[in-house]
Amino acid sequence: MHIAIAGNIGSGKTTLTRMLAEHYGWTPKFEPVDFNPYLADFYEDMSRWSFNLQIYFLNKRFKDVVDISRTPGVVIQDRTIYEDARIFAPNLHDMGLMSTRDFENYCDLFELMMSLVAPPDLLIYLRSGIPNLISQIQKRGREYEKSIRIDYLTGLNEKYENWIKDYPHNLLIVDCDNIKFGGNPEHFEQVTNMIDAQLYGLFPTK
Repeated sequence: MHIAIAGNIGSGKTTLTRMLAEHYGWTPKFEPVDFNPYLADFYEDMSRWSFNLQIYFLNKRFKDVVDISRTPGVVIQDRTIYEDARIFAPNLHDMGLMSTRDFENYCDLFELMMSLVAPPDLLIYLRSGIPNLISQIQKRGREYEKSIRIDYLTGLNEKYENWIKDYPHNLLIVDCDNIKFGGNPEHFEQVTNMIDAQLYGLFPTK
């Protein structure tokens, strides 16, 4: 089974992936942020590095999906391949930070990849307002994230909401402005109760 967590930068994807993997005994698949050779350059000069960054992510994410399909048991994934193509690349294109030529080339490659893989069995979307995202980003203190623009985060949030509104598969939405699962055991239990109901029904068989 493939469970995936989606959400904007700073929404808590990695934290929730780790917590759910420990709680359920699932295999985690984390986003390899610290080893990305383009990320720091991208935040310094988005228009120069946007296409390179998105192709790098697309390549890594496609490999992850293929690996997940071959892994026994339940795998929980930190961020999905859909977010790259439905959120990040379109946002860069809309902001004038990725050329139309590069964006169309990217989309063609994404559609080809999607014809070869299945969607997650459950997508967990972490919905979060901009103030909460900024607070979380500041808290984790990654040097390369200090230059993230608020209009960039806002554009991403709008695209996440538009994507989720029409998402056609199994979906669970967590309101991260009010459910602070990272530091509150009762709030984390709320999340696991929602997941149990979604995956196994309200009255699972023993």
